[in-house]
Amino acid sequence: MDQGLATQSPENLAQAVGLFFILVLGLAFGSFARFYLVSWIGERVVADIRKQVFNHLIDLHPGFFEQNRALEIQSRFTADTTVLQSVIGSTVSIALRNALMLIGGLALLFITNAKLAGIILLGFPLVIAPILFFGRRVRQLSRLSQDRVADVGSYVGENLTQIKTVQAFNHQPHDRRFFSEVSERAFEIARARITQRAWLTTLAISLVMGAVGIVIWIGGLDVIHGRISPGELAAFLFYSLLVGVAAGAISEVIGELQRAAGSAARLFELLQTKPAFDRPTEQVNEFPRKITGEITIDGLNFSYPGRSEHPALSDISLQVRAGETLALVGPSGAGKSTLFDLLLHFYQPGSGTIHIDDTDSATVSLEALRACFSLVPQNPALFHGTVADNIRYARPHAKHADVEKAARIAHAHEFIETLPDGYKTQLGDAGLGLSGGQKQRLAIARALLADAPILLLDEATSALDAESESLIQQAMPALTSGRTTLVIAHRLATVRNADRIAVLDQGRLLAVGTHDELMQENELYRRLADLQFREQSV
Repeated sequence: MDQGLATQSPENLAQAVGLFFILVLGLAFGSFARFYLVSWIGERVVADIRKQVFNHLIDLHPGFFEQNRALEIQSRFTADTTVLQSVIGSTVSIALRNALMLIGGLALLFITNAKLAGIILLGFPLVIAPILFFGRRVRQLSRLSQDRVADVGSYVGENLTQIKTVQAFNHQPHDRRFFSEVSERAFEIARARITQRAWLTTLAISLVMGAVGIVIWIGGLDVIHGRISPGELAAFLFYSLLVGVAAGAISEVIGELQRAAGSAARLFELLQTKPAFDRPTEQVNEFPRKITGEITIDGLNFSYPGRSEHPALSDISLQVRAGETLALVGPSGAGKSTLFDLLLHFYQPGSGTIHIDDTDSATVSLEALRACFSLVPQNPALFHGTVADNIRYARPHAKHADVEKAARIAHAHEFIETLPDGYKTQLGDAGLGLSGGQKQRLAIARALLADAPILLLDEATSALDAESESLIQQAMPALTSGRTTLVIAHRLATVRNADRIAVLDQGRLLAVGTHDELMQENELYRRLADLQFREQSV
């Protein structure tokens, strides 16, 4: 203004405009680099966090997931990481740009007029104070907001997973009311968070632009009295507006950053969760030789967390010979499934030892220990994917011929061939679309394909009809051949085929023997057997 317009010099004006266009090009390329690099960093950070959290979670003991809702944890992977992705990839980019504009603008203010710049700086503490105050409130509310969003996601997932039960009991009206309440709670917290952010932005802009207004008044007086030129005041005002706009944008960004901090805190909570038990690295060994499958349990005691007054297992001592089939029987709550959990080291026993062959299982790595076992749970776990993928779960690189062989032994091949695409048929979540017996036979085929020296069958025939159970019983010799087998069973047919039977009740081992021996010596087993005989005769 002073050297171009005031002097009416076209050359000076042309130079200024030329410099302007050079700066515009610099701004354009700088904006490209800023947007690309910061967005890339955002995607990279979120991907790394997701991997780190997932890798940590799948090593935590099952007790953690019994105390924390899986769907709520899933929400942290989706909602919280989405917030982080948005903030790091977009908001941080805006914050970086405005921070540079703020710093550069302040520098130019001092270069242009130090006195007026000092006046503006005097108002900055008034801007920082509400940012700190409201920023803390926004962070707290953001954490609560994400918790409520997680509640919404968990409730939806739970109801859609169990949709048949929901509709069978005409539970939809109650679910609609409850979901409305959950959604409204999430909305109210979000509204409070938005209110705090709005006040933060309002105060920041008001204070900064108020300082600019004071500068206009003081600077105008200086121009009137000839202390500065009109061009100097115009340049100073332009830089002041840059600083004001940048400060206002940063105040908005701080709210988003606090929201991201709340989401990050929820994710870091998962990362900071320590396993309930850990093995010192220097003490972890592998098995010295190939496992034959002999199991020795000595003085085993265990209580679930928070239930120490009711032991799940009390002084269990048991020897299982290599290649032997041992059946575990007893009423519900006797400790049969708990014994399986301790064999697989899902929980740490209170006292006592478990030896596989001659090696204490507590001294080997969990990977080496669990490679000794194939498990068929009471409620078979199937995953989204093909039928072959689910059988191949234990050995991801197994050949199709091996998959089919395991399916034939488990008497699953026949029904698999009737599916639309055979072994390539895609299964729904949790094996949706298959009967209970079909799911169980796929789980048995998966355990067979693992070909581990010890087989754990947790009421593996509980979901089968009479025909399917008969097929499994015919396959039992092939299932148990060459491996140690522990069977939890209530049905007499499975029990009578076992080499020995262990009777448990209320966490204690009452007796071990054959069917005939226990019928004569153990009252509990005799009562259970009589009930089964009566059911079969009926």
